[in-house]
Amino acid sequence: MTHTFNEFSTNAIFNIGNEHDLVPFKKAKQSEFYTFIWAKSDPVELIIDSVPFTVEPHSILALTPIQYLQYISGRDVIIYQFNQEFYCIKDHDQEVSCVGILFFGNINIPVIHLNAVEQEKFETLHEVFIDELETEDNIQAEMLRMLMARFIIKSTRLLKAKAGIIETPKSSKVDLLREFNFLVEQHFKTEHSVAFYADKLYKSPKTLSNNFAKLNRSPLHIIHQRIVLEAKRLLSYTDKTTKEIAYEIGFEDASHLSRLFKKHTTLSPSDFKKRLNTSS
Repeated sequence: MTHTFNEFSTNAIFNIGNEHDLVPFKKAKQSEFYTFIWAKSDPVELIIDSVPFTVEPHSILALTPIQYLQYISGRDVIIYQFNQEFYCIKDHDQEVSCVGILFFGNINIPVIHLNAVEQEKFETLHEVFIDELETEDNIQAEMLRMLMARFIIKSTRLLKAKAGIIETPKSSKVDLLREFNFLVEQHFKTEHSVAFYADKLYKSPKTLSNNFAKLNRSPLHIIHQRIVLEAKRLLSYTDKTTKEIAYEIGFEDASHLSRLFKKHTTLSPSDFKKRLNTSS
């Protein structure tokens, strides 16, 4: 059963559903919603941005509206979906600290694994969600947004713990990484140099690289990963040529994109496209 909240004054939408809500994704498409897919007792088989992926039991997968999702199989699933009007990730980041880690991070497919204790906590939160969706009053929208904030905070904490990111009162390096990741998401199609992002963050490129090295990251690698991911999406789900894709991602010369793509995937864009066509 799908539970839906619509706030007509703001066009806010929030849904809680199950595996039946994944059926429209039998053919790959963008969800247009922020989406959490919670595999309860069985694995869920998906293809995300042309990559086969299994969500193991007792795990939650987080997707952004721009990612391509294809549903292959799986049952006993809980789905949470909401649009920006319901909960704007960017505007609420000060309270949930998820931008650049849970959403728009350099981890392409973030998965939150739940141990027995966390399973119980998320189950309780889910019950409160359902209860609130069935209680229509003038504070329903506020209550649902508060619950989603809690869900996001808990998910982000678990994801940080998995990545070995330790929270401290002055976790400046972590905040710097998050800000950098989100800036890359906003500008990667036009800005490919570390210097641009360092300037936006009021740092020198060397300072940025030194800070990221302590988190086992590289700013240039993050930029390149995002460019290659976008190229893969466009090669997989559009009929655009390599030259058209290169121009869309900010390369005047398609050969520059081809070299970068091959460095990260060992395949040229044309070979990648051929492999997709062969496997489909």
